Amino acid sequence: MSDAIANTPPGAELLGREWLGFDETGEIALIRFEARASFTNRHGTIQGGFLAAMLDSATGLRAVAALPSHQTAVTRSLNARFLKPAGVGTITARAKIIEQSEREIVVEAALVDAQGVTVADATARLRILQRKVRGAAGTS
Repeated sequence: MSDAIANTPPGAELLGREWLGFDETGEIALIRFEARASFTNRHGTIQGGFLAAMLDSATGLRAVAALPSHQTAVTRSLNARFLKPAGVGTITARAKIIEQSEREIVVEAALVDAQGVTVADATARLRILQRKVRGAAGTS
């Protein structure tokens, strides 16, 4: 597992993100999230912003998994759709690269609840950048 995948930043920790690996095709990344009761809205379902954050995290992680260690990717746009109410519990993302060039990756992801229902999906466009080396002269 690459360092970029193994590294869990604070936002991903909040979402309970866990890299599960790839499906049998080797193309679809599987990433688990834990939708907590503290993520719910006034209706008792998971607030859309948390679902969007999960989709952003999943598409970004799938993009980074495809890149060499000297590159990273940042989200330029995320077009999310909320399909069904999501409840508290485990939500699994299935993320796949649709297009890739030297400068950009397009990733689609779907969030599936524990009952197998797709609750949200998204398409993300991510820009590919050179990874900054921490601690090198001139960087912070």
